[in-house]
Amino acid sequence: MTPIPPLDLDYRPHLPAVADYGIGIVGCGGIVNYAHLPAYKAHSLRVLACYDVNAEAARKTAADHGIPTVYESLDALLADERIQIVDIAVPAWHQREIAERALAAGKHLLCQKPLAEDLPDAEAIVAAARHAGRKVAVNQQMRWSAGIAAAKDLIARGFIGQPTDAQIQVSVTTPWHMWPWLKVAPRLEIMYHSIHYLDSLRYLLGDPQWVTSRHARYPGQPETGETKTVTVLDYDSGLQALVAVNHHDHSGDSYATFRLLGNAGVIKGTIGLLYNYPAGRPDTLQAHSTHVAPEAWFDIKLEGLWIPDAFIGPMASLMDAIQRDIPPITNAADNLGTLRVVHAAYRSAAEHRSVRPDEL
Repeated sequence: MTPIPPLDLDYRPHLPAVADYGIGIVGCGGIVNYAHLPAYKAHSLRVLACYDVNAEAARKTAADHGIPTVYESLDALLADERIQIVDIAVPAWHQREIAERALAAGKHLLCQKPLAEDLPDAEAIVAAARHAGRKVAVNQQMRWSAGIAAAKDLIARGFIGQPTDAQIQVSVTTPWHMWPWLKVAPRLEIMYHSIHYLDSLRYLLGDPQWVTSRHARYPGQPETGETKTVTVLDYDSGLQALVAVNHHDHSGDSYATFRLLGNAGVIKGTIGLLYNYPAGRPDTLQAHSTHVAPEAWFDIKLEGLWIPDAFIGPMASLMDAIQRDIPPITNAADNLGTLRVVHAAYRSAAEHRSVRPDEL
């Protein structure tokens, strides 16, 4: 039998030729400390300053990560001419004001996801970026997680032919206590968790024509918002995508899987981060192609963790966009498409009907 060669996939984030931009951090909470800054340190990025409304949080972050300057105000950070990129990591309802001020100061931005909870606020950030002539990326970093990035490469190569079906199924116990403000959020699961899956599916498959979604709560849950959801995306081609998520699986048999079926093969894997969040484990990936090697399954070894390794992706893409004057991969204007799918899911659940994202 002829040996099957290994698949050499392009899934690791790439820094552009110039990566020494001065970075200022706004918001020094958990995600910055255990995701953003470790990723930036691993790639020797220049984080020059930080600011937080909680001055002690900013001082601790600076001390823990070797950041040379702590600013006492947002205006002081924005006045620092060494800072070219502002990395905003604050709750979504604060993001528009900070983004508009930073853009007016001439900074490029990496914004946290969701870009905004409400579409008009997100659209205002996009308009402000256009007016300022600056680049704005959104930190939808799941696109750079190893499993999703490798699947993107396989689909682009035609490895599975035309995609016909996609499924992301997650049933885990999520430690919502890590984010006290999320526990009381009226819109929780889709807005702050499944937004990753919906964005990744748009990245892999394009924009859906219809969204159908159903939301529920676990009996006696301490969280205010929905923690169990089922969402179906329908495409005019006949392609369908299912996202089914449960954050209250206390059975001891948790799982987080994805499966992408095409008319010439299949890609399937696990989302390693969710099996032991936040420590996580590497994603796994298997692929089969009826036209590349009909008799073989490819067991693809992946390197890196979604947290923190994928967090270099949006920043690297933003730097590349600045240099080449192109949109970042997760540019804010494109992210409006993800937010429309998110809001279509909420409208679908509220009105018990399928919703077209372009209604919004």
